[in-house]
Amino acid sequence: MKVAKRLEGIGEYYFSQKLREIDELNRQGKNIINLGIGSPDQPPHPEVIRVLQEESVKPNVHAYQSYKGSPLLRKAISDWYKQWYAVELDPDTEVLPLIGSKEGIMHICMTYLDKGDEVLLPNPGYPTYRSAVKLAGGKCVDYVLKEKNGYAPDFEKLEKRGLKKVKLMFVNYPQMPTGQLPSPELFEKLVAFGKKHKILIVHDNPYSFILNEHPESLLGVEGAREWVIELNSLSKSHNMAGWRVGMLCGAKERIEEVLRFKSNMDSGMFLPVQLAAARALSLGKEWQDEVNAVYRERKEKVVELLELLGCSFSRKQAGLFVWAHIPEGYTDGYAVSDEVLYQSGVFITPGGIFGNAGDKYIRVSLCATVEKLEEAIKRIQKSKGESNEGA
Repeated sequence: MKVAKRLEGIGEYYFSQKLREIDELNRQGKNIINLGIGSPDQPPHPEVIRVLQEESVKPNVHAYQSYKGSPLLRKAISDWYKQWYAVELDPDTEVLPLIGSKEGIMHICMTYLDKGDEVLLPNPGYPTYRSAVKLAGGKCVDYVLKEKNGYAPDFEKLEKRGLKKVKLMFVNYPQMPTGQLPSPELFEKLVAFGKKHKILIVHDNPYSFILNEHPESLLGVEGAREWVIELNSLSKSHNMAGWRVGMLCGAKERIEEVLRFKSNMDSGMFLPVQLAAARALSLGKEWQDEVNAVYRERKEKVVELLELLGCSFSRKQAGLFVWAHIPEGYTDGYAVSDEVLYQSGVFITPGGIFGNAGDKYIRVSLCATVEKLEEAIKRIQKSKGESNEGA
């Protein structure tokens, strides 16, 4: 059977493929320490789990749900945006719950892209943007993010190349994989850029609460509502990655447009999950402080690991990872990643999977216990000691 042409050039997601290799190494008794994926290993708040348990046993919660999500969840999202981002959203018209924000990326591309429409994508950036654009028939146009420019787009360079065919621009701050925080000027420039060129700016915002004292929304910029839609998620901020709870926020017209596609793809989220998510969104600052205290301790160990490898990096990164420049003597991040995997039994992510602008980088996840990180450091120290003896 021949697969559809839309899958040409679409490979299996890197982590899906690599996890199979790691599973095989584990079957061989290697006991690999995985520091690659940003999947929170801590549980949600106990109150969130309690709500899920109590609601799930009720007999009247198992039917199909509204395509627009529970009014209670939409209100909780609206309140959350007001509390943390100082952004007012109408819960009835400007909020759309999603079964994960990754799915929302696909919904947006299928809603707005026709064959040949161009989309500006960050390089380095989240690989799913590229896959979704290609599957929807769009054309990927990279904009390179450079460390020396604070990982901000070069708007002047983009304007010189021509933007007539560009319909969407994906942005992501705090940036993944670099951990770069946005400046107020950058957010204002993004909105002005979208308005000037009639480009819909899609801001993917799942990392704003992790190791970041000042969460921001691109919708907080004056005039943004007309040219910006924002994706957000409870995966990282509330340790609910497997629950698949995300959201799309923006102008009423944009929500209605995306809903036209989404309503043909799913039948809504399990109601107890929505009610538990609403409880999660009501948690106060003490919850975020607890989560970040854990990541802060782990980050110190990751810093130790990266210094052992001879990498250079900024300590002013937000999010679940540390992004680091590889040491001299290696061709790229893949070489560093493979060496650490096969010699030390530790997996770290090569930066090249996020685009060729990440070739000289690696990324280490904070989603591992301090004990695992200490064990990873010991293994790398041991393998380095053995290689020095061999030399």
